[in-house]
Amino acid sequence: MSVAETMRDGNSLANADANAEPLLRVEGLKMHFPVTEGLFMRRTVGHVKAVDGVSFSVAPGETLGLVGESGCGKTTVGRCILRLENPTAGKVSFAGRDVAGMTMGEMTELRQDVQVIFQDPFSSLNPRMKIGTIIGEPLRVHGIIKDATERRERVAELLRLCGLNPRFADRYPHEMSGGQRQRVGIARALSVNPKFIVCDEAVSALDVSIQAQIINLLEDLQEQFNFSYLFIAHDLSVVRHLCHRVAVMYLGKIVELADCDELFDNPQHPYTQALLSAVPVPDPTTEETRSHQILEGEVPSPMAPPPGCVFHPRCTRATEACTRDIPELQEFTPGHTLACPIVLGK
Repeated sequence: MSVAETMRDGNSLANADANAEPLLRVEGLKMHFPVTEGLFMRRTVGHVKAVDGVSFSVAPGETLGLVGESGCGKTTVGRCILRLENPTAGKVSFAGRDVAGMTMGEMTELRQDVQVIFQDPFSSLNPRMKIGTIIGEPLRVHGIIKDATERRERVAELLRLCGLNPRFADRYPHEMSGGQRQRVGIARALSVNPKFIVCDEAVSALDVSIQAQIINLLEDLQEQFNFSYLFIAHDLSVVRHLCHRVAVMYLGKIVELADCDELFDNPQHPYTQALLSAVPVPDPTTEETRSHQILEGEVPSPMAPPPGCVFHPRCTRATEACTRDIPELQEFTPGHTLACPIVLGK
């Protein structure tokens, strides 16, 4: 059976549930890292609120973009979904099952269903292992293909699927370019027939021309196998090309969530508007004449976030109520939610 046939079989559940239960559901997720001091008697003096009450869902075959400035908590959300971090509060459910309550055996299954493509394609690959071993190792560990000859054949097919020559299986990571290494990372993620892939800044370390190739590859693979992506990024132009919906994060909270076209054409939250105004337009005349919304001040510390709306110190529309009341995500139009009572008129 070919890789394509195997992955279609593996993703049949996702296809069947496309109009039913979300594949991934995140509810009230919080991740607070303790800050300690003292050499011998360690004591907690505070907490870094990296993620502070995030909720969203991802449907089978959907790509959700998670965007925001560096340090807003995007990667921490991905790590909690992968259970590389145990969240402080909240719930992460995959295919209707609570990830936090899974046994070791269930976690092994989850590792097959949920994979990750890391930001740095060099540091995420073992420099002492050949490419064929890197891609084939998950097949061996999970017992998907026990025969070494069959594993080599599957590795060759995965390399071809990701646009690489099968002969690259005998190379080491340092003998390949950054774009080629990222294709290896994608092939490794595909090897276990996942239903969901976390792309953690998967193209930000690559040249612009290579970024386009990798994005097109991810898009083609999704069309072929119908798995879901959580696409974590800070480049909004990349997000618009690939994602179906976009969630905008600021200081550990989601401030706006909408369909991709709706968010780009009709942004409502002041932070989203500022982010989009900073995206350059390829037409020099338009770029010169259009207005830019410049954010004043600095991003507050996640160890001591401001009271009320976390964006109010930098918002030109903030009122006294914004300094006091914590806004919740509410519906602006069907499928478009945001956390700003001023825009919502409430």
